[in-house]
Formats: sequence, structure tokens, C-alpha cells
Amino acid sequence: MILSTKARFDLHGPKPFLKVKLIYAALISVFYALCLFSFSTIAIASHDTYRIGLTPVFLHDQSSALKQWQSYLERQLDAKVEFVQRDTYGEITDLLLGRHLDAAWICGFPYVRHNISLQLVAVPVYEGEPLYQSYLIVPNSDNKTRDISDLKGKVFAYSDPDSNSGYLVAQVAITSKGFDPKHFFQRTFFAWSHRDVIEAVAVELAQGGAVDGYVWETLKTIDPSLIKRTRVVMKSKKFGFPPIATYLGIKPERLNKLQKAFLSMSSDSEGQLLLQRLNLDGFMVSDDRLYFDILAAANSIGED
Repeated sequence: MILSTKARFDLHGPKPFLKVKLIYAALISVFYALCLFSFSTIAIASHDTYRIGLTPVFLHDQSSALKQWQSYLERQLDAKVEFVQRDTYGEITDLLLGRHLDAAWICGFPYVRHNISLQLVAVPVYEGEPLYQSYLIVPNSDNKTRDISDLKGKVFAYSDPDSNSGYLVAQVAITSKGFDPKHFFQRTFFAWSHRDVIEAVAVELAQGGAVDGYVWETLKTIDPSLIKRTRVVMKSKKFGFPPIATYLGIKPERLNKLQKAFLSMSSDSEGQLLLQRLNLDGFMVSDDRLYFDILAAANSIGED
């Protein structure tokens, strides 16, 4: 459940909030130690291997880029790297919270939901900023829709219930128009990835969809024929880009090595080539304030 803004973030400064995170770190450590002892079926990440989780923010069909990224990180970390891919944000977030992963590329929405147990490693820089937008898209054949209100009574595709750009932003937009999101559309469904939302809209399985603008723009280069069958109706305000996060309490030396590896990509020849393939400028250090707008959006509609 989304806690109150005061409970989860100190909007007047990060220091009091960080103290709360440190207190909870010890409690979380005990809790997960018990959970792992009783229920875990996945081995805890080995100190000789870095396990990094990927959600559908990373395009699953970019397998060659994944191998290149693995090679780069293994060189930087001087250790084996294993990527763990799942089809939902929830699965990856649960693995990270359970300390089965050293880090994961997650969405800002689950980050603020579980912020008291997570911390930032690095944030991608896209088009010069650590920010991105949600896109409201419709089939290209639809030349009438100008606003989400025009999609009332239609079939709509979301990406994932834990996605900011692919779920939360649309929910807030509908609510701001005075409608109840539960009864606004004729039918909704989760496609479980941004690409699949785009494909559903392109073939008119859905009359509209909410997607990550970064993914849409990246596919515009990778698969232009798909993107041409969709049209962007609206772009949201900018939010903190989906971060690379880790669990609170990770050993400092392990965190530092991970952080250095991501931050060094823009100054490394192999890293630069990979960034081009990922359609990113690089990675940077940031703090929780980057995600305050996502937290505020969630709390504005009582999303839990």
C-alpha cells in the first residue's frame, strides 16, 4: 500500500527520511533472513556473481545488446554477471526485495512503493535528462482522438499494474477528468510489456494504450513499421526515469562497484556503443527527490 507522503518521503529534505530508512534496514534484514530460510527456492546472489534483474523496460528482443552489456559489466566488475529477466515488474521487484538480485532496472512506481527497502544505484540519462514521459497512443487509423476522454467506453491496454507510464499516469488522467477509472473503459487488459501494448494498439486489438515514451521512441528506430501503425495522442509531464536500484543494506563495496560500472559507460568505448543501442546517453547518480512526482501521483488517487 502507498503510505502517506510524510511517512515515506520528507518533502522538505532527504536527511530525516534517510534516518528512517537506516532504522528500517535492520528490521528488513531480519525479516528477509527468516523468509529466505523458510521459503526461498532461489539461491542468494553469490559474491562471485552479480545478478541483475530486467523488467520489460528493457526490450526482450535486444538479445545481442544484452550479451554486449553482460560482457561490459563483467569486465568492469571483474566478476560473472547474470541477467535475470521476468515478464512483470512485480516478479523482479520481489526478487530484489528478497535479496536474490544485486540490482535491477525497475520502474519508478515500485521504487516509491518500496522505497523504505530500496536505494538507487544509478539513473539512466535520456535525451540529456534523467527523465521520461508516458505516451497515450491510438491506432494510426484513428484521426479523431485528441484526449483520453475520447476513449471513454473503448478497449484500452495497460502495460503492467506496477508501471508508472503504462498504468499510473493514465489512471491519474482519467481521475482528473472526474471519471472513475474502474468504469471508464468498456474493457481493459494488461499486455505485460510496453512493446506488447504498442502491438495491441497497432493491430487495433485495443483502441488506446499507455506506454513508456522511451520505449516508443526506441522502437521508432528499431521497428519503424510497427510504430507507424500507432499515433501519439498525448505526452505526460516528465518523471524520473526508471532507475537501477538495489536493496537497502547491500555491502557498500558491492554498491560502489555496481555504481561505478554504470557511471563509467559513457566514458568507455564499449560502453558508448552499448548506450547507442540502448538509446541512452549514460547513467548518473541521483536521489529520491527525482521520484517525488510519481509518489504524489500515486497518493493523489489512493493507489495501493
